[in-house]
Amino acid sequence: MQKGRDRAPEKFYTPFEVGLLMAELLDPAPYSTVYDPTCGSGGLLIKARLVFERKHPEKTQAPRLYGQELNPVTFAMAKMNMFLHDFGGSEFAIGDTFRNPGFGAAGAGLQTFHNVVANPMWNQKNYNEAFYESDAWKRFEYGIPPSSSADWGWVQHILASLKEGGRAAVVLDTGAVSRGSGSDSSNKERAIRKALVERDYIEGVILLPENLFYNTTAPGILLLLRKDKPEARKGQMLLINASRFFVKEKPKNVLTQEGIQAVADVFHNWEAREKLSRVLTIEEARAADYNLSPSQFVDVGERVTHRPLSEILADLCEAKAERERADAHLSAVLARLGVGAQEE
Repeated sequence: MQKGRDRAPEKFYTPFEVGLLMAELLDPAPYSTVYDPTCGSGGLLIKARLVFERKHPEKTQAPRLYGQELNPVTFAMAKMNMFLHDFGGSEFAIGDTFRNPGFGAAGAGLQTFHNVVANPMWNQKNYNEAFYESDAWKRFEYGIPPSSSADWGWVQHILASLKEGGRAAVVLDTGAVSRGSGSDSSNKERAIRKALVERDYIEGVILLPENLFYNTTAPGILLLLRKDKPEARKGQMLLINASRFFVKEKPKNVLTQEGIQAVADVFHNWEAREKLSRVLTIEEARAADYNLSPSQFVDVGERVTHRPLSEILADLCEAKAERERADAHLSAVLARLGVGAQEE
């Protein structure tokens, strides 16, 4: 998971439902490959394979799985998980994916894959400008991320690891798709977002419910990448606001099966649906200064309707008249009973 040996792996565990959603969106094909550059114990790769097997019960050639992990203990767990699931042919590398990619060779380029899944640690501060500039694999051609966050460095590594037509699903901090937008100042993350939008590599952004992840209450997003989109999707991105699809459990919220199905349906059908999704063009992304946050474009709140002021005033007048009639009736009753006279 590229988390560092001093960190507890469970803190960065990707919730089961999120991994399942990623697999459903990528929908790996027979004879394809799936790669996770921050694989941890291999959970995202396993879910991709299980979704494939559910959709291809005829035992068509299953995708081959590849992963890299920094932590030696977690690396061993990943290999054991493949053995326990009988996923033969899987390949794993150990080490820091950024500094020493395990698949490919410096100067010759990275090995490329049909699908990439990843949940890198958010906002890593381990890499400086000199590291990005001296990269032997030439991965960071769209811009150098700030030292405060490697999020868009990971995105560029993943993009460089995709075959033409390849697709990726990456879990990122919510702010990764909006930081820097709307500001007059230059911003490195915004500049990289702009470059990827203009090259039509971003296929979609999905806002997840809050409090799903163990290391934060922030909702997180799924960034969907694609090289060489099909003709019908060129120049477009699908923004999906899935923030309301959760149930409260202890200690964390859980993404619902209804939410997984709804998101997968609108994505595969490339559908704009009220309170869920919207197709955004590159021109609209430019107008929004490359802010790709789904909450800016898809409102999931209940629509508030306001009555005309004239109707409200008429109702107030009627209520006042009704109160005056009631007061007059009460005074008459009290007078007949002599209550008013005794008080006087």
